[in-house]
This record gives sequence, C-alpha cells and structure tokens, in this order.
Amino acid sequence: MNRFLQSVIVLAQISIMACSPKESNETPERNIELSMNSLGEMKGALPHLYTDLDNQVYLSWVEKAEDSAVFQFAKLESDKWSTPKQIATGKNWFINWADYPMIATLHGQNFFSHHLAKSSEGTYSYDVTVNMSNEAGASWLPQFVLHDDGKQAEHGFVSVTPYEGNFLVVWLDGRNTVAPEGHQEMEHHGAMTLRAAVMDVSGTKLSEWELDDRVCDCCQTTVAVTDNGPVVIYRNRSEEEIRDMYVVRLVNDQWTLPQPLYNDNWKIPGCPVNGPRSSVVGNDVAVSWFTAFPEPQVKVIFSNNGGETFSEPVRLDQGKAIGRVDVVMIDKNKTFVSWMEGENIESAIVSAEGTVEQRFVIATSSTSRSSGFPQITSNGKDIIAAWSDTEGGVIKTGRISL
Repeated sequence: MNRFLQSVIVLAQISIMACSPKESNETPERNIELSMNSLGEMKGALPHLYTDLDNQVYLSWVEKAEDSAVFQFAKLESDKWSTPKQIATGKNWFINWADYPMIATLHGQNFFSHHLAKSSEGTYSYDVTVNMSNEAGASWLPQFVLHDDGKQAEHGFVSVTPYEGNFLVVWLDGRNTVAPEGHQEMEHHGAMTLRAAVMDVSGTKLSEWELDDRVCDCCQTTVAVTDNGPVVIYRNRSEEEIRDMYVVRLVNDQWTLPQPLYNDNWKIPGCPVNGPRSSVVGNDVAVSWFTAFPEPQVKVIFSNNGGETFSEPVRLDQGKAIGRVDVVMIDKNKTFVSWMEGENIESAIVSAEGTVEQRFVIATSSTSRSSGFPQITSNGKDIIAAWSDTEGGVIKTGRISL
C-alpha cells in the first residue's frame, strides 16, 4: 500500500472516531490563574523551541526565499527574540510539515542542528543533513550526513539532546526499507528502524546503535536524559500493525529491549504521523502522546524511576483531539501539556498524581498539515509557546506566566 493511500485511510479513521462520545473520566481541576503575553512573530513556518542546560530558550524555523529554504534561529532575550542567525540554506531540501528542522546546544556555544535534503529523485529518499557550530551559531562547520548507510531511502524524525558533553541523536532510519543493490525487483522490503548515536561537538560519531528493528514510519521520536541515563520513546509497529508507544533506556552502556510504554492496542494500517513528547526533571519523566483507539485521545504518563516503570496514564483531551502534543515538566510535581483539539491549541497543568489542575487555550491554528506542530518549552519559570499562523504566513510566539 503506498503512503498516500495509507494517509487517506488513517485520516478517515481518525475523523470517524473523533465523532465518538468521550468517556466520562474528567479529573478535578484547581483554579490557577494563567495568562499569556505575546513575544512577537516572524515570517516563516516549521517552528521548533529548545531550552538549553542554562534555561536559555531558542527558536528555529524555516523561511522560503524564492526557490530556496532558509533555516534560521534566534535566542529569547528578556521579552524579545534576538536578531535571527542563518544556519543553512538550500534548494534540494525535503520540507515536511511533521519532520521539521531543529537545533540543540551545549551552553549556547556548541550547536547541533539538522535539516532534510533529497538524496535522489524519489519522493521519499532523503538524508538527515547535520549542521554544527562551535562559535555560538556565528559560523557553521561543513555539513555532513548523519547516517552512513548510503541508501536512497527515508531518514528523519530526529531527536537530539546534550549528553555527557556530547550530543545524543536519535532518528528513524529507512536503510532496510529499500531493496538491496541488484534486487530492485523485490516487492517486500524491510521495516523502518530506530537508531541512535553519540556525536561530539566536531561531528565525530563516537557510538552508534540500532535500538529497534521495526518501528512506525513517520512519527516523531523523543529523547531525554534522566539521572539514571537516556530514555527514548517512539511509536512501535508490530507485525499485526499495532502502533503503540515504546521505550528503551541506556543502562550500563547497554540499551534495554523495547518495552511498551502503555498498551493502547491501536491497530492501524498506516502511520498516524503523531509522535510522543517527553520531559525530565531528575529521575521524574513525563510523556504525552496521541492514540485513536478506542477513540482519539491525548494522554500523559509519569515515571519516578528514570523511565523504568510508569504509572497509569491520564487522559487530557475533551473529545476532539487530533494530537500534535508537547510536554514540559515545570517541576517534579507539575507538568504542562499541549495538544490540538480541532483548531484550538489546548493545554493543561497536570500534577504528578494525575490531577488536572487547570486548562488553558493557548491559541487557535489551522488543522491543516501546513500549520505543523505547536511547540512549548520552559525557561525555568514560564512556558514559552510557538505556533504557525498559516493565513498570515508567520510564526507567533508567547509567554504563558505561571
């Protein structure tokens, strides 16, 4: 089945299930005053928010310039964004509403960023191209491809985080989905895999692993580092087409076997293009995700032992969820989750015990793919949000005061 037909089937299933009545499982809410102030807007699309180890917030995005794409970033300074700096530009990029470029940094000096670039004329053959800077983004080292398989296949949905003075990078890798050289007549190829690598600030790959040999083809991944070590969450894909959230952890330099985060038992014949998001404080982990079985839902789940075990999930949506989640732990006791319900970008503060303490509508946005994925992060005090205004062709940003 081709990916276009799979997507049509998936969207049809989600639309039908969205009409189902929501279970009566509302959690009590406490009244907390929330407000949001605008931090301005910039021309472009595909926003990504990132907070570094020093609680400095960065925004990256892509702007079209004639027949080229321009990848830029800015730093939040008080209540305004710094003058944008260009990371890279190109004409052969694969621009994907769900698989957007992003950046990460070690203390604002060493930067890792990536974008997708076409590797052939094929629709779904593209590479993860890495851009690195050791001069606070003022200049960038020569670009290189993250993976070394040399296959003209899908590679993307990167997650990256600082790890022991280096960068831990996770991505979906399609090297096994294309026929071996000389065997193009083969009808059945392998599955998408999940891979990870540790890379130093110069771009040298120090370690690389295959974490799972069969995963969902186009859902975002997420990675966080607990006191006990890294935790990676992603959407798995069983032989029976069950596509639930799974977790792997790096323990004593060995990755654990993939385990379900929670068994939603969502059976679906195509990728829902809706990945998880995670956030960590010490050994406390919060993960949010979307499922459409038995009906569209957004959930959040917690761990207090570095992702080794998790509590029962808490459902957050109000019956019209389309996913596109994000999550930020405010502290060990409170977590801020965002998602989309129709055109509303909804959010909720959830306690570690699973109580919804407050709900807040961040903004409205289009449900179309071009609106992308709303973003949230924290500067250690407030929540910073970014989302796309497709009609105006701009990215809007705001500060939610807690």
